[in-house]
Amino acid sequence: MRASVGRAWGAAVAIGVVACLALVLIAHAGRSHPSGKPAEPEFSGPVPTAVATGTSTQPTTLPKRPNVVLVMSDDMRTDDLAFAPNLRKLIAQHGVTFENSFSPFPLCCPARASFMTGQYAHNHHVWWHDPPYGYGAFDDSRTIATSMHDAGYRTGFIGKYLNRYGLARSKVTDEPSARYVPNGWDDWRAAVEPPGDSDIHGNTYDYMDTPFNVNGEIDNRYRGVYQSDVIGDFSVDMAKRFARRQQPFFMYVNYVAPHHGVPNAPDEPDVVHDEDGHELSVVTPAVPDWVKGKFDKRITRASGIAKTGEPVETDVSDKPKALQQRYQPEGEEAKDALLYATRRRAEAVYVMDRNIARLVAELQRSGEWENTVFAFTSDNGMLIGEHGLGMTKVRAHEPSLRVPMLVTGPGLRTAQKRYDPITTVDLTATILDLGGAKAPHLADGTSRVKTLVDGDQGWTTPVVTEAVFTARGRDPLFTDLRTTIGIRTSRYSYTRYRGGDAELYDLAKDAREDTNVADDPAYAAVRKALDDLWPRVKDCKGRQCVPRMAPELSAAPPQNARDTDAYWTAFEAAYGW
Repeated sequence: MRASVGRAWGAAVAIGVVACLALVLIAHAGRSHPSGKPAEPEFSGPVPTAVATGTSTQPTTLPKRPNVVLVMSDDMRTDDLAFAPNLRKLIAQHGVTFENSFSPFPLCCPARASFMTGQYAHNHHVWWHDPPYGYGAFDDSRTIATSMHDAGYRTGFIGKYLNRYGLARSKVTDEPSARYVPNGWDDWRAAVEPPGDSDIHGNTYDYMDTPFNVNGEIDNRYRGVYQSDVIGDFSVDMAKRFARRQQPFFMYVNYVAPHHGVPNAPDEPDVVHDEDGHELSVVTPAVPDWVKGKFDKRITRASGIAKTGEPVETDVSDKPKALQQRYQPEGEEAKDALLYATRRRAEAVYVMDRNIARLVAELQRSGEWENTVFAFTSDNGMLIGEHGLGMTKVRAHEPSLRVPMLVTGPGLRTAQKRYDPITTVDLTATILDLGGAKAPHLADGTSRVKTLVDGDQGWTTPVVTEAVFTARGRDPLFTDLRTTIGIRTSRYSYTRYRGGDAELYDLAKDAREDTNVADDPAYAAVRKALDDLWPRVKDCKGRQCVPRMAPELSAAPPQNARDTDAYWTAFEAAYGW
Protein backbone atom coordinates (compact mmCIF):
# COMPACT_ATOMS: atom_id res chain seq x y z
CA MET A 1 0.00 0.00 0.00
CA ARG A 2 1.35 3.35 -0.92
CA ALA A 3 1.00 6.34 1.34
CA SER A 4 1.80 8.19 -1.85
CA VAL A 5 -1.59 7.22 -3.22
CA GLY A 6 -2.26 10.85 -3.98
CA ARG A 7 0.86 10.95 -6.16
CA ALA A 8 0.31 7.53 -7.68
CA TRP A 9 -3.30 8.05 -8.59
CA GLY A 10 -3.19 11.81 -9.02
CA ALA A 11 -4.70 14.61 -7.02
CA ALA A 12 -8.13 13.08 -7.36
CA VAL A 13 -10.41 16.04 -6.69
CA ALA A 14 -9.53 19.62 -5.81
CA ILE A 15 -10.45 20.40 -2.22
CA GLY A 16 -12.31 23.53 -3.21
CA VAL A 17 -14.60 21.53 -5.46
CA VAL A 18 -15.13 18.79 -2.90
CA ALA A 19 -16.05 21.30 -0.22
CA CYS A 20 -19.08 22.29 -2.28
CA LEU A 21 -20.51 18.79 -2.30
CA ALA A 22 -23.66 18.18 -0.26
CA LEU A 23 -23.80 15.31 2.20
CA VAL A 24 -26.41 13.47 0.18
CA LEU A 25 -26.82 10.00 -1.27
CA ILE A 26 -29.63 9.24 -3.63
CA ALA A 27 -29.50 5.57 -2.74
CA HIS A 28 -29.47 2.25 -4.53
CA ALA A 29 -31.66 2.78 -7.62
CA GLY A 30 -29.93 4.39 -10.59
CA ARG A 31 -31.57 6.44 -13.36
CA SER A 32 -32.21 4.76 -16.67
CA HIS A 33 -29.59 5.10 -19.39
CA PRO A 34 -30.06 5.23 -23.16
CA SER A 35 -28.14 1.96 -23.47
CA GLY A 36 -30.61 0.25 -21.13
CA LYS A 37 -27.97 -0.28 -18.45
CA PRO A 38 -28.80 1.35 -15.08
CA ALA A 39 -26.84 4.55 -14.50
CA GLU A 40 -24.63 4.92 -11.45
CA PRO A 41 -26.75 6.22 -8.55
CA GLU A 42 -26.11 9.91 -7.96
CA PHE A 43 -23.79 10.45 -5.09
CA SER A 44 -21.95 13.32 -3.47
CA GLY A 45 -19.80 12.44 -0.58
CA PRO A 46 -18.58 13.96 2.66
CA VAL A 47 -16.11 16.79 2.91
CA PRO A 48 -12.40 16.21 3.61
CA THR A 49 -11.37 17.80 6.88
CA ALA A 50 -8.08 19.50 6.03
CA VAL A 51 -7.51 22.60 3.96
CA ALA A 52 -5.90 22.49 0.53
CA THR A 53 -2.46 23.40 1.83
CA GLY A 54 -2.45 20.25 3.96
CA THR A 55 -2.30 22.23 7.20
CA SER A 56 -4.39 20.47 9.82
CA THR A 57 -7.05 22.42 11.67
CA GLN A 58 -7.27 19.69 14.31
CA PRO A 59 -5.48 19.34 17.69
CA THR A 60 -1.97 17.92 17.59
CA THR A 61 -2.83 15.06 19.97
CA LEU A 62 -5.54 12.44 19.94
CA PRO A 63 -8.41 13.01 22.37
CA LYS A 64 -8.86 10.73 25.33
CA ARG A 65 -11.44 8.00 24.75
CA PRO A 66 -12.39 8.96 21.19
CA ASN A 67 -15.05 7.16 19.25
CA VAL A 68 -13.44 4.38 17.22
CA VAL A 69 -14.87 3.20 13.90
CA LEU A 70 -13.17 0.31 12.10
CA VAL A 71 -14.26 -0.76 8.62
CA MET A 72 -12.90 -4.09 7.41
CA SER A 73 -13.15 -5.47 3.88
CA ASP A 74 -12.65 -9.10 2.89
CA ASP A 75 -9.82 -10.38 0.65
CA MET A 76 -8.83 -6.84 -0.43
CA ARG A 77 -5.33 -6.30 -1.78
CA THR A 78 -3.47 -3.09 -1.04
CA ASP A 79 -3.50 -2.08 -4.70
CA ASP A 80 -7.31 -2.42 -4.75
CA LEU A 81 -7.34 1.03 -3.14
CA ALA A 82 -6.98 2.28 -6.71
CA PHE A 83 -10.71 1.62 -7.05
CA ALA A 84 -11.76 3.27 -3.77
CA PRO A 85 -11.74 7.03 -4.51
CA ASN A 86 -13.48 8.02 -1.29
CA LEU A 87 -11.08 6.09 0.93
CA ARG A 88 -8.17 7.75 -0.85
CA LYS A 89 -9.69 11.20 -0.70
CA LEU A 90 -11.18 11.14 2.81
CA ILE A 91 -8.71 8.95 4.69
CA ALA A 92 -5.42 8.47 2.80
CA GLN A 93 -5.14 12.10 1.70
CA HIS A 94 -6.35 13.33 5.10
CA GLY A 95 -4.85 10.81 7.46
CA VAL A 96 -2.18 8.18 8.01
CA THR A 97 -1.32 5.38 5.58
CA PHE A 98 0.65 2.51 7.08
CA GLU A 99 3.10 1.40 4.41
CA ASN A 100 3.75 -1.94 6.12
CA SER A 101 0.46 -3.51 7.19
CA PHE A 102 0.08 -7.29 7.44
CA SER A 103 -2.37 -10.09 8.14
CA PRO A 104 -0.15 -12.69 9.86
CA PHE A 105 -2.46 -15.59 8.95
CA PRO A 106 -3.95 -14.41 5.65
CA LEU A 107 -7.26 -16.25 5.70
CA CYS A 108 -10.66 -14.84 6.64
CA CYS A 109 -11.59 -16.85 9.73
CA PRO A 110 -8.21 -17.05 11.52
CA ALA A 111 -7.54 -13.38 10.74
CA ARG A 112 -10.88 -12.20 12.11
CA ALA A 113 -10.46 -14.34 15.22
CA SER A 114 -7.04 -12.70 15.68
CA PHE A 115 -8.56 -9.23 15.53
CA MET A 116 -11.31 -10.15 17.98
CA THR A 117 -8.89 -11.66 20.52
CA GLY A 118 -5.60 -9.82 19.86
CA GLN A 119 -3.92 -13.22 19.52
CA TYR A 120 -2.01 -15.03 16.82
CA ALA A 121 -3.81 -18.09 15.42
CA HIS A 122 -1.49 -20.46 17.29
CA ASN A 123 -3.00 -19.06 20.50
CA HIS A 124 -6.70 -18.84 19.58
CA HIS A 125 -6.64 -22.09 17.52
CA VAL A 126 -9.16 -21.09 14.87
CA TRP A 127 -7.02 -22.66 12.19
CA TRP A 128 -9.35 -22.71 9.20
CA HIS A 129 -12.83 -21.78 7.98
CA ASP A 130 -14.25 -25.29 7.56
CA PRO A 131 -15.15 -27.83 10.27
CA PRO A 132 -13.86 -28.66 12.78
CA TYR A 133 -12.75 -25.02 12.73
CA GLY A 134 -14.59 -21.90 11.60
CA TYR A 135 -16.99 -20.16 13.96
CA GLY A 136 -17.69 -23.35 15.90
CA ALA A 137 -14.08 -23.37 17.16
CA PHE A 138 -14.11 -19.75 18.32
CA ASP A 139 -14.58 -18.82 21.97
CA ASP A 140 -16.07 -15.33 21.76
CA SER A 141 -16.91 -15.01 25.44
CA ARG A 142 -14.08 -12.45 25.79
CA THR A 143 -13.15 -10.27 22.82
CA ILE A 144 -12.35 -6.68 21.94
CA ALA A 145 -16.09 -6.05 22.31
CA THR A 146 -16.24 -7.08 25.97
CA SER A 147 -13.10 -5.05 26.67
CA MET A 148 -14.41 -1.86 25.03
CA HIS A 149 -17.82 -2.33 26.63
CA ASP A 150 -16.24 -2.73 30.06
CA ALA A 151 -14.26 0.47 29.41
CA GLY A 152 -17.53 2.40 28.99
CA TYR A 153 -18.02 2.27 25.23
CA ARG A 154 -21.21 1.50 23.37
CA THR A 155 -20.31 -1.24 20.93
CA GLY A 156 -21.77 -2.08 17.54
CA PHE A 157 -21.11 -4.83 15.01
CA ILE A 158 -22.25 -4.91 11.38
CA GLY A 159 -21.74 -7.40 8.53
CA LYS A 160 -19.62 -10.52 8.24
CA TYR A 161 -18.54 -12.20 11.47
CA LEU A 162 -16.59 -15.48 11.30
CA ASN A 163 -17.15 -18.10 8.62
CA ARG A 164 -19.99 -20.50 9.52
CA TYR A 165 -21.61 -18.08 11.96
CA GLY A 166 -25.24 -19.18 11.93
CA LEU A 167 -24.34 -22.59 10.54
CA ALA A 168 -22.16 -23.84 13.41
CA ARG A 169 -23.12 -24.07 17.06
CA SER A 170 -21.76 -21.49 19.48
CA LYS A 171 -18.70 -22.73 21.34
CA VAL A 172 -19.81 -20.59 24.30
CA THR A 173 -23.41 -21.85 24.64
CA ASP A 174 -23.38 -25.02 22.50
CA GLU A 175 -26.62 -23.69 21.02
CA PRO A 176 -27.38 -22.85 17.37
CA SER A 177 -25.71 -19.55 16.51
CA ALA A 178 -28.07 -17.99 13.94
CA ARG A 179 -29.81 -15.96 16.68
CA TYR A 180 -26.90 -15.85 19.10
CA VAL A 181 -25.48 -12.45 20.05
CA PRO A 182 -21.91 -12.69 21.39
CA ASN A 183 -20.93 -11.04 24.66
CA GLY A 184 -20.05 -7.36 24.68
CA TRP A 185 -22.09 -6.05 21.74
CA ASP A 186 -24.78 -3.43 22.42
CA ASP A 187 -25.99 -3.36 18.80
CA TRP A 188 -25.48 -6.54 16.75
CA ARG A 189 -26.30 -6.80 13.03
CA ALA A 190 -24.36 -9.78 11.69
CA ALA A 191 -24.78 -11.60 8.39
CA VAL A 192 -25.86 -15.21 8.84
CA GLU A 193 -25.05 -18.51 7.14
CA PRO A 194 -28.25 -20.45 7.94
CA PRO A 195 -28.39 -24.21 8.49
CA GLY A 196 -29.73 -26.26 5.61
CA ASP A 197 -32.96 -27.14 7.43
CA SER A 198 -33.67 -23.50 8.33
CA ASP A 199 -36.52 -21.36 7.02
CA ILE A 200 -34.00 -18.49 6.63
CA HIS A 201 -33.28 -17.75 2.98
CA GLY A 202 -30.08 -16.30 1.59
CA ASN A 203 -26.55 -16.46 2.93
CA THR A 204 -23.62 -14.31 4.05
CA TYR A 205 -22.06 -14.89 0.62
CA ASP A 206 -25.23 -14.15 -1.36
CA TYR A 207 -24.79 -10.52 -2.30
CA MET A 208 -28.44 -10.18 -3.34
CA ASP A 209 -30.09 -12.05 -0.46
CA THR A 210 -28.30 -11.68 2.86
CA PRO A 211 -30.04 -12.51 6.15
CA PHE A 212 -28.91 -10.69 9.29
CA ASN A 213 -29.16 -11.42 12.97
CA VAL A 214 -30.26 -8.05 14.33
CA ASN A 215 -29.94 -8.17 18.10
CA GLY A 216 -31.17 -11.74 18.32
CA GLU A 217 -33.88 -11.63 15.64
CA ILE A 218 -33.51 -12.69 12.01
CA ASP A 219 -33.98 -9.84 9.52
CA ASN A 220 -34.61 -11.54 6.18
CA ARG A 221 -35.98 -8.61 4.14
CA TYR A 222 -33.10 -8.00 1.75
CA ARG A 223 -33.76 -10.30 -1.19
CA GLY A 224 -32.93 -8.21 -4.27
CA VAL A 225 -30.96 -5.57 -2.34
CA TYR A 226 -27.19 -5.48 -2.83
CA GLN A 227 -25.45 -6.51 0.39
CA SER A 228 -22.95 -3.62 0.53
CA ASP A 229 -25.85 -1.17 0.37
CA VAL A 230 -27.57 -2.93 3.28
CA ILE A 231 -24.37 -2.79 5.34
CA GLY A 232 -24.04 0.88 4.38
CA ASP A 233 -27.61 1.54 5.57
CA PHE A 234 -26.94 -0.29 8.83
CA SER A 235 -23.75 1.70 9.43
CA VAL A 236 -25.44 5.06 8.88
CA ASP A 237 -28.35 4.11 11.16
CA MET A 238 -26.03 2.85 13.91
CA ALA A 239 -23.92 6.01 13.75
CA LYS A 240 -27.07 8.11 14.12
CA ARG A 241 -28.22 6.11 17.13
CA PHE A 242 -24.86 6.18 18.85
CA ALA A 243 -24.50 9.94 18.31
CA ARG A 244 -27.59 10.59 20.42
CA ARG A 245 -25.73 9.63 23.61
CA GLN A 246 -22.76 11.22 25.32
CA GLN A 247 -21.09 7.82 25.67
CA PRO A 248 -18.17 7.09 23.30
CA PHE A 249 -18.74 4.30 20.82
CA PHE A 250 -16.86 1.57 19.01
CA MET A 251 -18.26 0.46 15.64
CA TYR A 252 -16.88 -2.53 13.76
CA VAL A 253 -18.26 -2.59 10.20
CA ASN A 254 -17.47 -5.62 8.02
CA TYR A 255 -18.04 -5.82 4.27
CA VAL A 256 -17.89 -9.11 2.42
CA ALA A 257 -16.62 -7.24 -0.66
CA PRO A 258 -14.53 -8.02 -2.61
CA HIS A 259 -14.69 -11.68 -1.45
CA HIS A 260 -16.35 -13.96 -3.98
CA GLY A 261 -20.07 -14.58 -3.72
CA VAL A 262 -23.27 -15.33 -5.61
CA PRO A 263 -25.30 -14.80 -7.72
CA ASN A 264 -22.92 -15.61 -10.55
CA ALA A 265 -23.12 -13.36 -13.58
CA PRO A 266 -24.08 -14.97 -16.92
CA ASP A 267 -20.68 -14.06 -18.38
CA GLU A 268 -18.64 -15.32 -15.41
CA PRO A 269 -16.02 -17.93 -16.34
CA ASP A 270 -17.25 -21.37 -15.40
CA VAL A 271 -14.47 -23.95 -15.54
CA VAL A 272 -11.05 -22.36 -16.14
CA HIS A 273 -7.98 -24.28 -17.29
CA ASP A 274 -4.30 -23.48 -17.09
CA GLU A 275 -1.91 -23.90 -20.01
CA ASP A 276 -1.53 -27.61 -19.25
CA GLY A 277 -5.29 -28.22 -19.21
CA HIS A 278 -5.68 -28.46 -15.45
CA GLU A 279 -8.48 -26.62 -13.68
CA LEU A 280 -7.58 -23.28 -12.12
CA SER A 281 -9.67 -21.75 -9.34
CA VAL A 282 -11.03 -18.31 -10.28
CA VAL A 283 -13.83 -16.78 -8.18
CA THR A 284 -15.59 -13.41 -8.27
CA PRO A 285 -17.98 -11.28 -6.22
CA ALA A 286 -21.44 -10.39 -7.47
CA VAL A 287 -21.94 -6.71 -8.32
CA PRO A 288 -24.96 -4.58 -9.23
CA ASP A 289 -25.62 -3.95 -12.91
CA TRP A 290 -24.89 -0.22 -12.75
CA VAL A 291 -21.21 -0.73 -11.87
CA LYS A 292 -20.43 -3.52 -14.34
CA GLY A 293 -17.78 -2.46 -16.82
CA LYS A 294 -16.79 0.66 -14.91
CA PHE A 295 -13.09 -0.20 -14.94
CA ASP A 296 -12.90 -2.32 -18.08
CA LYS A 297 -10.87 0.25 -20.01
CA ARG A 298 -8.53 0.87 -17.10
CA ILE A 299 -8.01 -2.76 -16.07
CA THR A 300 -6.47 -4.67 -18.97
CA ARG A 301 -4.74 -7.45 -17.00
CA ALA A 302 -5.13 -9.28 -13.70
CA SER A 303 -3.66 -7.73 -10.55
CA GLY A 304 -0.81 -10.25 -10.41
CA ILE A 305 0.02 -10.27 -14.11
CA ALA A 306 2.88 -7.96 -15.10
CA LYS A 307 2.37 -4.77 -17.08
CA THR A 308 3.82 -6.63 -20.06
CA GLY A 309 0.77 -8.87 -19.95
CA GLU A 310 2.82 -11.91 -18.95
CA PRO A 311 3.15 -13.72 -15.62
CA VAL A 312 6.10 -12.25 -13.73
CA GLU A 313 7.51 -15.63 -12.73
CA THR A 314 7.61 -18.72 -14.95
CA ASP A 315 10.52 -20.59 -13.34
CA VAL A 316 9.72 -21.81 -9.81
CA SER A 317 12.57 -24.30 -9.49
CA ASP A 318 13.96 -22.27 -6.57
CA LYS A 319 10.71 -22.54 -4.63
CA PRO A 320 9.85 -25.16 -1.97
CA LYS A 321 8.46 -28.45 -3.27
CA ALA A 322 4.98 -27.59 -2.00
CA LEU A 323 4.90 -24.51 -4.25
CA GLN A 324 6.41 -26.28 -7.25
CA GLN A 325 3.62 -28.85 -6.99
CA ARG A 326 0.99 -26.08 -6.97
CA TYR A 327 2.44 -24.17 -9.90
CA GLN A 328 0.03 -23.74 -12.82
CA PRO A 329 1.28 -22.07 -16.00
CA GLU A 330 -1.22 -19.36 -16.88
CA GLY A 331 -2.17 -19.46 -20.55
CA GLU A 332 -4.58 -17.11 -22.29
CA GLU A 333 -7.70 -18.76 -20.87
CA ALA A 334 -6.43 -18.41 -17.31
CA LYS A 335 -5.22 -14.83 -17.84
CA ASP A 336 -8.60 -13.84 -19.28
CA ALA A 337 -10.42 -15.36 -16.31
CA LEU A 338 -8.10 -13.66 -13.80
CA LEU A 339 -8.67 -10.37 -15.64
CA TYR A 340 -12.43 -10.87 -15.35
CA ALA A 341 -12.08 -11.51 -11.60
CA THR A 342 -9.89 -8.43 -11.13
CA ARG A 343 -12.51 -6.23 -12.83
CA ARG A 344 -15.39 -7.63 -10.75
CA ARG A 345 -13.38 -7.21 -7.56
CA ALA A 346 -12.65 -3.59 -8.45
CA GLU A 347 -16.35 -2.96 -9.01
CA ALA A 348 -17.24 -4.53 -5.65
CA VAL A 349 -14.63 -2.35 -3.93
CA TYR A 350 -16.07 0.73 -5.64
CA VAL A 351 -19.61 0.04 -4.37
CA MET A 352 -18.28 -0.62 -0.86
CA ASP A 353 -16.26 2.61 -1.02
CA ARG A 354 -19.38 4.67 -1.76
CA ASN A 355 -21.11 3.20 1.27
CA ILE A 356 -18.12 3.91 3.50
CA ALA A 357 -18.36 7.54 2.38
CA ARG A 358 -22.00 7.56 3.48
CA LEU A 359 -20.88 6.54 6.98
CA VAL A 360 -18.26 9.30 7.06
CA ALA A 361 -20.91 11.79 5.91
CA GLU A 362 -23.21 10.79 8.77
CA LEU A 363 -20.39 11.08 11.32
CA GLN A 364 -19.69 14.57 9.99
CA ARG A 365 -23.37 15.55 9.99
CA SER A 366 -23.80 14.56 13.63
CA GLY A 367 -20.56 16.28 14.72
CA GLU A 368 -19.06 12.98 15.92
CA TRP A 369 -16.35 13.03 13.23
CA GLU A 370 -14.38 15.58 15.27
CA ASN A 371 -14.01 13.01 18.06
CA THR A 372 -13.67 9.85 15.96
CA VAL A 373 -10.65 7.78 15.03
CA PHE A 374 -11.63 6.07 11.78
CA ALA A 375 -9.66 3.14 10.37
CA PHE A 376 -9.95 0.99 7.28
CA THR A 377 -8.30 -2.37 6.62
CA SER A 378 -8.89 -5.86 5.24
CA ASP A 379 -8.79 -9.27 6.88
CA ASN A 380 -6.19 -10.50 4.35
CA GLY A 381 -4.88 -9.90 0.87
CA MET A 382 -4.99 -12.11 -2.24
CA LEU A 383 -2.70 -13.58 -4.85
CA ILE A 384 -4.18 -13.15 -8.34
CA GLY A 385 -1.75 -14.75 -10.76
CA GLU A 386 1.56 -14.32 -8.93
CA HIS A 387 3.94 -17.32 -8.81
CA GLY A 388 1.63 -19.45 -10.95
CA LEU A 389 -0.66 -19.96 -7.94
CA GLY A 390 -3.85 -18.70 -9.57
CA MET A 391 -6.23 -17.04 -7.12
CA THR A 392 -5.41 -17.85 -3.53
CA LYS A 393 -4.43 -16.45 -0.13
CA VAL A 394 -3.06 -18.14 3.04
CA ARG A 395 0.51 -18.19 1.70
CA ALA A 396 3.19 -15.91 3.11
CA HIS A 397 3.79 -13.98 -0.11
CA GLU A 398 3.41 -10.23 -0.08
CA PRO A 399 0.12 -9.77 -2.01
CA SER A 400 -1.48 -12.27 0.39
CA LEU A 401 0.08 -10.92 3.61
CA ARG A 402 -0.26 -7.21 2.92
CA VAL A 403 -3.50 -5.37 3.64
CA PRO A 404 -4.54 -1.72 3.42
CA MET A 405 -4.34 0.24 6.68
CA LEU A 406 -5.63 3.80 6.64
CA VAL A 407 -6.30 5.83 9.79
CA THR A 408 -7.60 9.34 10.36
CA GLY A 409 -8.73 11.24 13.42
CA PRO A 410 -8.36 14.51 15.30
CA GLY A 411 -4.73 15.56 14.92
CA LEU A 412 -4.20 13.21 11.98
CA ARG A 413 -6.06 15.04 9.21
CA THR A 414 -3.14 15.59 6.83
CA ALA A 415 -1.62 13.01 4.49
CA GLN A 416 1.10 11.18 6.40
CA LYS A 417 3.11 7.98 5.98
CA ARG A 418 4.06 5.53 8.68
CA TYR A 419 6.64 2.83 7.98
CA ASP A 420 6.48 0.99 11.31
CA PRO A 421 4.88 -2.44 10.87
CA ILE A 422 1.30 -2.96 11.97
CA THR A 423 -0.52 -6.29 12.01
CA THR A 424 -4.03 -7.51 12.71
CA VAL A 425 -3.16 -8.13 16.36
CA ASP A 426 -1.42 -4.74 16.61
CA LEU A 427 -4.64 -3.12 15.41
CA THR A 428 -6.50 -4.76 18.29
CA ALA A 429 -3.95 -3.46 20.79
CA THR A 430 -4.11 0.01 19.24
CA ILE A 431 -7.89 0.26 19.52
CA LEU A 432 -7.83 -0.98 23.11
CA ASP A 433 -5.16 1.61 23.88
CA LEU A 434 -7.26 4.39 22.34
CA GLY A 435 -10.23 3.35 24.47
CA GLY A 436 -8.28 2.85 27.70
CA ALA A 437 -9.49 -0.77 27.69
CA LYS A 438 -7.85 -3.92 29.01
CA ALA A 439 -6.97 -6.71 26.60
CA PRO A 440 -9.40 -9.66 26.68
CA HIS A 441 -6.47 -12.11 26.52
CA LEU A 442 -2.71 -12.00 26.84
CA ALA A 443 -1.96 -9.65 23.94
CA ASP A 444 0.35 -10.83 21.16
CA GLY A 445 0.28 -7.42 19.46
CA THR A 446 1.66 -3.97 20.20
CA SER A 447 -0.26 -0.69 20.27
CA ARG A 448 0.76 1.69 17.47
CA VAL A 449 -0.73 4.79 19.06
CA LYS A 450 2.77 6.17 19.67
CA THR A 451 3.57 5.62 16.00
CA LEU A 452 0.37 7.43 15.00
CA VAL A 453 1.02 10.41 17.24
CA ASP A 454 4.81 10.72 17.37
CA GLY A 455 5.89 9.10 14.10
CA ASP A 456 7.93 6.03 13.25
CA GLN A 457 9.87 4.22 15.95
CA GLY A 458 11.68 1.79 13.64
CA TRP A 459 11.20 -1.90 12.80
CA THR A 460 12.88 -3.75 15.64
CA THR A 461 10.49 -6.63 16.38
CA PRO A 462 9.33 -9.46 14.09
CA VAL A 463 6.01 -10.03 12.39
CA VAL A 464 5.20 -13.72 12.81
CA THR A 465 3.45 -15.36 9.85
CA GLU A 466 1.70 -18.72 9.92
CA ALA A 467 -0.59 -20.97 7.93
CA VAL A 468 -1.96 -24.50 7.66
CA PHE A 469 -2.40 -26.90 4.72
CA THR A 470 0.45 -25.27 2.77
CA ALA A 471 2.86 -28.24 2.88
CA ARG A 472 3.11 -31.88 3.86
CA GLY A 473 5.57 -34.00 5.74
CA ARG A 474 6.71 -34.69 9.25
CA ASP A 475 8.86 -32.23 11.11
CA PRO A 476 9.65 -32.30 14.85
CA LEU A 477 9.88 -28.50 14.85
CA PHE A 478 6.22 -28.22 13.85
CA THR A 479 4.19 -29.34 16.84
CA ASP A 480 0.65 -28.34 15.86
CA LEU A 481 -1.46 -28.06 12.70
CA ARG A 482 0.72 -25.34 11.13
CA THR A 483 2.66 -26.21 8.00
CA THR A 484 4.45 -22.88 7.46
CA ILE A 485 5.76 -20.46 10.07
CA GLY A 486 7.67 -17.36 9.10
CA ILE A 487 9.21 -14.07 10.10
CA ARG A 488 8.78 -10.75 8.31
CA THR A 489 11.29 -7.96 8.95
CA SER A 490 11.85 -4.59 7.31
CA ARG A 491 13.88 -6.10 4.49
CA TYR A 492 13.43 -9.87 4.62
CA SER A 493 10.59 -12.35 4.31
CA TYR A 494 11.48 -15.76 5.72
CA THR A 495 9.22 -18.83 5.79
CA ARG A 496 10.01 -22.32 7.00
CA TYR A 497 7.95 -25.24 5.72
CA ARG A 498 6.98 -28.44 7.46
CA GLY A 499 9.37 -30.95 5.97
CA GLY A 500 12.45 -28.73 5.93
CA ASP A 501 12.12 -26.37 2.95
CA ALA A 502 12.50 -22.61 3.33
CA GLU A 503 11.94 -19.37 1.47
CA LEU A 504 13.97 -16.18 2.00
CA TYR A 505 13.47 -13.03 -0.03
CA ASP A 506 15.41 -9.78 0.05
CA LEU A 507 12.44 -7.51 -0.56
CA ALA A 508 14.53 -4.37 -0.99
CA LYS A 509 16.03 -6.01 -4.10
CA ASP A 510 13.32 -8.49 -5.04
CA ALA A 511 9.85 -7.12 -4.30
CA ARG A 512 8.24 -9.70 -6.58
CA GLU A 513 9.81 -12.57 -4.61
CA ASP A 514 11.21 -14.11 -7.76
CA THR A 515 14.49 -15.41 -6.29
CA ASN A 516 14.62 -17.55 -3.18
CA VAL A 517 17.95 -16.85 -1.46
CA ALA A 518 17.49 -19.21 1.47
CA ASP A 519 20.55 -21.23 0.38
CA ASP A 520 22.56 -18.35 -1.08
CA PRO A 521 25.93 -18.05 0.76
CA ALA A 522 25.70 -14.26 0.44
CA TYR A 523 22.74 -14.37 2.85
CA ALA A 524 24.19 -16.90 5.30
CA ALA A 525 24.45 -14.39 8.17
CA VAL A 526 20.89 -13.20 7.64
CA ARG A 527 19.62 -16.79 7.45
CA LYS A 528 21.43 -17.68 10.69
CA ALA A 529 19.93 -14.67 12.50
CA LEU A 530 16.45 -15.65 11.31
CA ASP A 531 16.98 -19.30 12.24
CA ASP A 532 18.09 -18.21 15.72
CA LEU A 533 14.96 -16.04 16.09
CA TRP A 534 12.45 -18.52 14.62
CA PRO A 535 12.21 -20.94 17.60
CA ARG A 536 11.82 -18.01 19.99
CA VAL A 537 8.69 -16.70 18.29
CA LYS A 538 7.03 -19.65 16.55
CA ASP A 539 4.95 -20.54 19.64
CA CYS A 540 5.12 -17.15 21.32
CA LYS A 541 2.55 -15.73 23.72
CA GLY A 542 2.17 -12.10 24.77
CA ARG A 543 5.42 -10.19 25.07
CA GLN A 544 7.35 -13.21 23.81
CA CYS A 545 5.99 -12.25 20.37
CA VAL A 546 7.86 -8.94 20.25
CA PRO A 547 11.51 -9.66 21.12
CA ARG A 548 14.18 -7.23 19.98
CA MET A 549 15.74 -8.52 16.80
CA ALA A 550 19.42 -8.81 15.97
CA PRO A 551 20.98 -5.72 14.37
CA GLU A 552 21.16 -7.32 10.91
CA LEU A 553 17.36 -7.81 11.01
CA SER A 554 16.35 -4.48 12.58
CA ALA A 555 15.92 -1.15 10.83
CA ALA A 556 15.89 2.37 12.28
CA PRO A 557 13.19 4.65 10.84
CA PRO A 558 15.30 6.07 7.94
CA GLN A 559 16.49 2.64 6.83
CA ASN A 560 13.04 1.13 7.20
CA ALA A 561 11.61 3.90 5.00
CA ARG A 562 14.27 3.27 2.35
CA ASP A 563 13.66 -0.50 2.40
CA THR A 564 9.92 0.01 2.10
CA ASP A 565 10.10 2.65 -0.62
CA ALA A 566 12.39 0.35 -2.63
CA TYR A 567 9.83 -2.42 -2.27
CA TRP A 568 6.90 -0.29 -3.43
CA THR A 569 8.84 1.26 -6.31
CA ALA A 570 9.62 -2.21 -7.66
CA PHE A 571 6.09 -3.45 -7.01
CA GLU A 572 4.54 -0.56 -8.90
CA ALA A 573 6.98 -1.02 -11.77
CA ALA A 574 5.81 -4.62 -12.13
CA TYR A 575 2.10 -4.41 -11.33
CA GLY A 576 1.01 -0.82 -10.67
CA TRP A 577 -2.13 0.58 -12.24
